[in-house]
Amino acid sequence: MRHDTVRTLAQAGEAAAGGGVPIWAVILIAVLALVAGFGIARLLVGKTLTQARSEAGSMVDKARQEASAEAERVRLEAERQALERKTEVDKDIDRARGEIREQEKRLAKREDAFDRKEQSLEQKESTLARRESELDEQQADVRVREAELDRLHEEQTHLLHRIADLTPEQAKEELLSRVEDSSRSEIAKLVRRITEKAEEEAEERAREITLMAIQRYATEHTSEHTVRTVAIPSDDMKGRIIGREGRNIRAIEKATGADIIVDDTPGVIVVSCFDKIRQTVAVESLERLIADGRMHPTRIEEIVEKVRSEVDQKVIKAGKDAVLEANLAKVHPKISEAMGKLFYRTSYGQNVLRHSIEVGYLCQLIAEQLGLDGKLARRCGFLHDIGKAMDHEMEGGHPKIGMDFAKQFGERDEVLNAIGGHHADIPSTSFYTPIVMAADAVSSARPGARRESMERYVQRLNELQDIALAQPGVREAYAVQAGREVRVMIDADRVGDDEAYLIAHEIARRVSDEMTFPGEIKVTVLRETRAIEIAR
Repeated sequence: MRHDTVRTLAQAGEAAAGGGVPIWAVILIAVLALVAGFGIARLLVGKTLTQARSEAGSMVDKARQEASAEAERVRLEAERQALERKTEVDKDIDRARGEIREQEKRLAKREDAFDRKEQSLEQKESTLARRESELDEQQADVRVREAELDRLHEEQTHLLHRIADLTPEQAKEELLSRVEDSSRSEIAKLVRRITEKAEEEAEERAREITLMAIQRYATEHTSEHTVRTVAIPSDDMKGRIIGREGRNIRAIEKATGADIIVDDTPGVIVVSCFDKIRQTVAVESLERLIADGRMHPTRIEEIVEKVRSEVDQKVIKAGKDAVLEANLAKVHPKISEAMGKLFYRTSYGQNVLRHSIEVGYLCQLIAEQLGLDGKLARRCGFLHDIGKAMDHEMEGGHPKIGMDFAKQFGERDEVLNAIGGHHADIPSTSFYTPIVMAADAVSSARPGARRESMERYVQRLNELQDIALAQPGVREAYAVQAGREVRVMIDADRVGDDEAYLIAHEIARRVSDEMTFPGEIKVTVLRETRAIEIAR
């Protein structure tokens, strides 16, 4: 309003200035207008304040009413929630009281149980006290009886010593002997049980592998042998071989290194030499000299040298052929030549080179069945007897000689251990050594593989029988099947069934330790009870 009045006065001043109106008129008009404006404004402000006071009062009353209503609502809601909480608390209190009553009942039952246990324990304590008293009385009685028994035992011991005329040491030895006899049966049962279990687990698998290897490698059963005699057309040739004052036979023996035996046997001359190659050279040289008819030292040396050269070539060829047949790779020429010498070497009539080839293939078959390297096993088996090519020239057994010889030419450790350990001379350090041992036994023990002299055969039979007869309780012993089995008859009154197994085990152990034989020897112990009565 004030601004409107000022604006009006300004407009009136401008109009007066523009219309030529006097300034005092303008000022008067302005003052009148200003007074009028203040009056109007006062009326308007008074009316507005009255209206505002009225509205404010109504709003305050309304707010008071709403606040009162809200306060009442809040109070009622609080009372309702308080009532609900009180109801829940009452329920919780009732539930807690019920649980407390249940616990009181359980506690009462436990107290009753404890009371009963306490009564039972009191009864047991009283019973134990009574029994303890009885035991004390019994112990006192036992001590008295023990003292009496000790006295009686001492008297009986002195009496037995006087009757038996034995010292305490002798009586102790007798007692230990009886304990040993009584324990022998238990030991025999244990040995029998362990042996049967081992046989059940190993027999089937071993039989399968061995039979498979033998069937897959079927070789001829014939064996070569070295000729030891030379046939002559007439006895006059013996004189020509001997020569004047024996110079021809001395020249032959010197050139060949073999012994020439000219005796009264008609039609033959015996050639004796441990080295089979020198023996072969001597035999072939004699045959050529006899066929040629010219017999003098120069001719003898010429023929022997020629035959020796041919035999050396045969040895080299036999070794190469054997290596090719065994299908071996990277074999040193010296090893091949040594294997060729085995062509002229026999063991109990079995050709050692053929035996080595056969053992090599058997080792391969067995190793492949066991998941091992068949080629390496074949090499081990083929070279296992290489020491026999030089054992007559060096000291020691052929396993050690062969192992040292093969080591010089770079053979693998598995091969060296198989060569040196196939007769258990050294411990086995690889799986291939026992395979070679098994294959060697199979090749040697098959029918027709080996022959022995009559003297050695009889000696082995006697050794078998003596070892069997040395066991306690043995009545008779017989070596049968050409020494491949020994049958033992035991006294049924002195030896039980379980002890019979122990006797068989002990005989087999002694035979393995004390005897040398090809293949294996079966020990059969027989126990029978005979009831004999004579009718008169």
